[in-house]
Amino acid sequence: MKKWVIAIVVLAALAILYFTYNPAESELFPKCPFYALTGLKCPGCGSQRAIHYLFNGNIRGAFLVHPLLVLAIPYLLLAVYFEYMGGKSKYPLIRKRLFGVKACIIIFVIVLAYWILRNIFGW
Repeated sequence: MKKWVIAIVVLAALAILYFTYNPAESELFPKCPFYALTGLKCPGCGSQRAIHYLFNGNIRGAFLVHPLLVLAIPYLLLAVYFEYMGGKSKYPLIRKRLFGVKACIIIFVIVLAYWILRNIFGW
């Protein structure tokens, strides 16, 4: 139970921080070292700004800076359900399909393709 309390406090503090401050305008947030070294965007570039926009209700702005993150939210919420809220035992076959080895490979390919395409097309 103690771990849950700590996790909730940390998540609440991060939510307040991301709601209040825009990572694009604040020095509180780390900048991407890959982008600083290469001038190319990594798969995570823009995710801090997207989270800020989401916390402020700007789904369009979040999608414009990091579409993959916005599209992945339902999948991530489903992962939380399966891992921590009893879905693992209720729906083991669905969990295996969505989060098994094949799914991990597909997700890896999607992220890799996003990484390459966002640098080619300037997303």
